[in-house]
Amino acid sequence: MQYQIKGDTLPVVICQLEAGETMITERGSMSWMSPNMKMETSTNGGVGKAFGRMFAGEAMFQNRYTAQGGHGMIAFASSFPGSIRAFEIGPGKEYIFQKKAFLAGEAGVNLSVHFHKKVASGLFGGEGFILQKVAGMGTVFAEFDGHVIEYDLQPGQQIIVDSGYLAAMDSTCQMDIQTVPGLKNMVFGGEGLFNTVITGPGHVWLQTMPISAVAGALRPYFPTAN
Repeated sequence: MQYQIKGDTLPVVICQLEAGETMITERGSMSWMSPNMKMETSTNGGVGKAFGRMFAGEAMFQNRYTAQGGHGMIAFASSFPGSIRAFEIGPGKEYIFQKKAFLAGEAGVNLSVHFHKKVASGLFGGEGFILQKVAGMGTVFAEFDGHVIEYDLQPGQQIIVDSGYLAAMDSTCQMDIQTVPGLKNMVFGGEGLFNTVITGPGHVWLQTMPISAVAGALRPYFPTAN
């Protein structure tokens, strides 16, 4: 499989497949394709994995697109202004994505739900509570909101992230939820009650325009129902 990511704020990834090669994607992610791409909808791993994907913010069913009788082409476009990034998955190369980040991937890629180990993260983590774990073998494409800023964290090095701004991280990173210090900061600071703390070692991808933040900024301008 060969691919090109085109576009800036509204990107698309165009994949060129050899005969017999397969791409998996969420429902509705395909944008255009050649006529010889065969589509098949399935749970892609059974009911258990389907429910796991549902809890991770994805659809229970996935679509499989296979090139038949020769070279095939298929394109997957981002659903929100932002970035599409490619990740190579393999032994020792597993990643944690924000929920709903998965766009498409090769057939050997496995998507599952990733829960925080600590209770505090589960109760108060907001968007960061349930994440996606991507493992297996192959190339996977993820869509992030806005621009992407990357950091390399050394063992024990930390970065504090506002909820929703974490796009992805190496599976070697640890994540925890901490309360904002100080009652006055919590009540009047306008930054919420909790922050996400990422601890290395590993690589971290942060997004600059979470769709939840955009929705919050626009909410005051929407008319309220009587």
